[in-house]
Order: sequence, then structure tokens, then C-alpha cells
Amino acid sequence: MRRTAFWMALASALLFGAATPVSKPLVERLSPYILAGLLYLGASLGVLGLAVRERAWVVPWRMERASAVRLAGAVLFGGVLGPVALLAGLSLARATSVSVWLNLELMATAVLGHLVFHDHLTRRSWLAAGGVLAAALILAWEGAAQGAGLSAVGLVAAACLCWGIDNHLTALIDGITPAQSTFWKGLVAGATNLGLGLALSAGRVPLTGWSVAAALGVGALSYGLSIVLYISAAQQLGATRSQLIFSSAPFWGVLLSIVLLGDPLTPRLVFAVVLLAASIRLLVSERHLHEHTHASQEHTHEHSHDLHHQHHEVPASGPHTHGHAHTSVTHAHAHEPDLHHRHEHGR
Repeated sequence: MRRTAFWMALASALLFGAATPVSKPLVERLSPYILAGLLYLGASLGVLGLAVRERAWVVPWRMERASAVRLAGAVLFGGVLGPVALLAGLSLARATSVSVWLNLELMATAVLGHLVFHDHLTRRSWLAAGGVLAAALILAWEGAAQGAGLSAVGLVAAACLCWGIDNHLTALIDGITPAQSTFWKGLVAGATNLGLGLALSAGRVPLTGWSVAAALGVGALSYGLSIVLYISAAQQLGATRSQLIFSSAPFWGVLLSIVLLGDPLTPRLVFAVVLLAASIRLLVSERHLHEHTHASQEHTHEHSHDLHHQHHEVPASGPHTHGHAHTSVTHAHAHEPDLHHRHEHGR
């Protein structure tokens, strides 16, 4: 499950990284609000089939209060404010430069995780985070030479802060599956942004069939499928570790900008990619083990019948979702800061 979670985070990064160069032609024809709305409606449509097929369909107003509040916060910060700020920045700068500054999301997620959300990092994971940050700074140096303006950087930084909050809120949601969470997030955020965009444009922004179809298609893959994969990974690895892997998204965006938009490949970029790959490899090899106590709780989330899920109400046929109870237990094993391991750590 752990190795699968790493691959899901990496696939999520690839899909989201592709959105920046692909969205560049669209943002030149549509306002940020309208494009953000179409992208998130596309995300909702893209996961609708998967969400409906799941047995444990839950509507947000019937969730536990804590998870409902987290979902609402994720929709607001991650679905409404974040993408609008990003697309506004993309309208002012080159796709390569915006891809570079998306690395600020890692810094926001790590700081919030350490100070607020009890997402503990070991020395090895901090070293991996330092390597990812160094690679990001190398790319930032590359982006600065390409003329990323202060306003564009500020807008992308605001988007990254919103997504840092969204990452932690989403990783703590239980009682609803990743596909259903993505569906509701895309539906509410998409409708909100599209409505605002149409109201503010007052018909001045022409909506052609190809631009709407293209935006919905990009949203289905780069937002819908990407968000499902990221949530699944974050619930198993914690938001900060998932974000460390997801931080490869700007690199995928830069590489695709080189292929699709003709931006140059430089030795500095090659070195940054190698450093990023080495840092992620270091993170994958991490082992965090100590004695810890689980309080008794009841919740619903996707799981397999592993060390923490020894119930047999549902046949153990791989990952599945249903409500289940945990009794209090104290034990020691290698673990990540997932839904079951958000405990305090001493010095």
C-alpha cells in the first residue's frame, strides 16, 4: 500500500503538471474565473462514474461535522481561491515561469504540517524536503531569468498557500471516498467560479465549443483524476510526504513546456531534475518506527485488511470502503502520518 501510494502521488503530479502548459492557450481566450470553473466542472464529470459505482455514497450534509467542515474548507481554498489565483498569474507570465513557482506549494504544506496539522517529518524526510526545495530554487533561478513579474509570483504564491491548506484538510477527511470528495469539490467550486466568471464578463468573453470541450477535458484528467490519486496517497502517507512527491508537478510542467511550447532545455534544469529524483528516492527509503497508542474510533475510508483493519464484516478482496470501528491499542511498527497516525512526537 505504501509503495502504491508513492506511485499514485507521482502520477497525480504528472497529470497536474501537464495542466499548466496545456491551459496556457485557454487562459488567453477565457477569463481565470470561467476557465477555473470549467476545469473543476470537468474534474467533477471525470470522476462521476467512479463515484457513483462506489457502495458507500455519502452526501456532504450527512457527514460527521468535522469532516464536513474540512471538505468545505478544501472546496473554498483548493477549488475556488487557489485555481483563480493560479490562472490569474498564468495570464501574466510564461507557463514555464508559473510551473517554477508552483514549488512554493511544498513550502506552504510543510510549514503548515509542522506547525498546525501534526504531520511529523523524520530527519531523512526533512533532508528529502531540503533537496526538493533546492531543486525548486534552481528552477526559480531559471524562471527569474525568463522575466516572471512580481504580480504573477504573488498570485502563484497565494494559490500555493491556498493549496497548502487544502492539502492538509483533504488528507484528514474520512467518511467519504476520494472520488466522491473530488466530485463534490469539482461541482461546487466549478459552479461557483463559472457563475462568477459569467457574471463579471457580462458576455464579453466568447465561449466557443472547442474551448469549453478542451477545458472540460483538461479538468477531467489534470484536476479530476489527479485529485483522486493525490487524496488516496495523502490519506496513506500524510499531506507533507505526498506533497514532496507531488512537488515534481512543476518539473513535469517545465518539461512539457519544452516539448509543447518550444522552451529551451538547459544544464541547470537537468541538474534540478536529477536532484529532485534523488530526494524523492531518499523519501521512499524512509522508515519511521516507534511505540504509539491508537485511541478507539469509528470512521469510514478506503482501506485493505492490514495491521489496523482486522475486521471481517466485508470480505478482504483488496481496497474497499465501509464504516468500521477501531479498539484502543498500543504497539510499534513502521508507519506514516495517515488517518490512523496523527499522534504527537517527543523530542
